[in-house]
Amino acid sequence: MIESIVSFDRQLFIFLNSLGSESYDGLWLFITKQSNWTPIFLFFLYLIYKKLGTKQTLFVLLFVAILIAITDQVTNMFKYGFERLRPGSNPEINTMIRVVKSSSTFSFFSGHAANSMASAVFIYKLIQPYYRQSYWIFLWPLIFAYSRIYLGLHYPGDILCGYLFGAFSGYAVFKMYKLAQIKYFPLT
Repeated sequence: MIESIVSFDRQLFIFLNSLGSESYDGLWLFITKQSNWTPIFLFFLYLIYKKLGTKQTLFVLLFVAILIAITDQVTNMFKYGFERLRPGSNPEINTMIRVVKSSSTFSFFSGHAANSMASAVFIYKLIQPYYRQSYWIFLWPLIFAYSRIYLGLHYPGDILCGYLFGAFSGYAVFKMYKLAQIKYFPLT
């Protein structure tokens, strides 16, 4: 069973990775760099500030920092626990794929997918009562994580597991935020 899942994951990766072309490599390298998403982060920070004010926004930032710390640490724990080679480092397939960017760390599960989905879920839950179109935030983790497949850094299963963990942790930390907000910083 596990072997068939791993085999399917590998084949799906090879297919999706083969869709890339050199003419788009620069775009996907730009997309995968976290700092290039700063304008979007600032936009959401502005929306949060506009609805919640300075004190609440700072409180939100504290919980976002906690969320990112949790997802980073758990992701690293899994990566070094499973030690799954990245596609570009896997001698079984690295000659069949396009490796646009390489990394010597392990692959399972994707920290980019986990962090982006965790943040998106947290921010979505936070702003959804104020902005009906807030579901558009989920385009960010989809595009961001696909860049990891395109560049040859993660298998689709790494992305999916990162999404699942990110969604769970984003929701759990949002619930912790709401409990702490009621206790320490109730909205006035």
